[in-house]
Amino acid sequence: MPSFATEVKNELARLNYEDTCCRTAELAALLRMGATITFGLRHTFGLNFTTKNAAVARKTLQLLKSEGGDIHTEVTVRRSRQLNKNNNYTVRVVPSASVAGLLERLGFLHEDSLNMDGDAGILKKSCCRIAYLRGAFQGGGSVNRPEASYHLELATGSYGLGNLLYTLLKRMEFPVGLTDRKDDYIVYLKEGDAVVDFLAMIQADEAVEEFEVARNVKEVREQVNRLVNCETANLQKTVDAAGRQLADIRLLQSAGGLDRLPKKIRAAARDRLANPDASLVELAELSGVSKSGMNHRMRKIHELAQAIRASE
Repeated sequence: MPSFATEVKNELARLNYEDTCCRTAELAALLRMGATITFGLRHTFGLNFTTKNAAVARKTLQLLKSEGGDIHTEVTVRRSRQLNKNNNYTVRVVPSASVAGLLERLGFLHEDSLNMDGDAGILKKSCCRIAYLRGAFQGGGSVNRPEASYHLELATGSYGLGNLLYTLLKRMEFPVGLTDRKDDYIVYLKEGDAVVDFLAMIQADEAVEEFEVARNVKEVREQVNRLVNCETANLQKTVDAAGRQLADIRLLQSAGGLDRLPKKIRAAARDRLANPDASLVELAELSGVSKSGMNHRMRKIHELAQAIRASE
């Protein structure tokens, strides 16, 4: 069964949109998250993008071709020899003179110098910023299944890129965090509403629906558990109170004082002996008195029993 993150990436990889600027922004983020720049003869550039998700590899290839230009691509698959391990897919842009133009459009190359962290030039429009985050998630994102704890993250080996993603989400008023883990920088969301809002923003509509359904089920289950726990606690209180009352009554009985009790208190004691599992409310109803009246009689019995204990 694929992970929830894989399902989200598969859904995002199926999306198509007409705006060239958004396609460029998404491709830039994808390559930032999972590509390395290679060098060929005569100072030419190439690209290697690697992913474990076949749909993301196809989407990257599609976006590269949509950029136009005389670039040549290759796709290789390295099959995993381990059971239940994903294959590695590599989309390779063969080094050539025309790749420099692609890198300039993507923000990787500026005035013949490599720009490895900043993409401010392609993030001026709101739609492009969202497309960039969509690409970042496909390239290095993960999200827990909604049945588990709420957690979504974007992982990158570049501090500059991590800080850029953090700043983007912060400006969008997401409760975002940034931390480091081994050699990666992690931009994360840990609140359920924030995770849903992020998935909705990047247009993972099927994932949002699944998330909402699972979250509603989870909330109902938690509410039921709270009610059951409350009911269990109340039941335990009833059992404990009845146990104490029975102990008091049996002490009076063994001391021969039960028959000397006032009529109403004696009747309450006999009703309790006859109904050891009844709650105070149930006992009062059986005896035809109010709850407060029955409580008063049980307190009297307790006082008499305590007096006997004190004298022993």
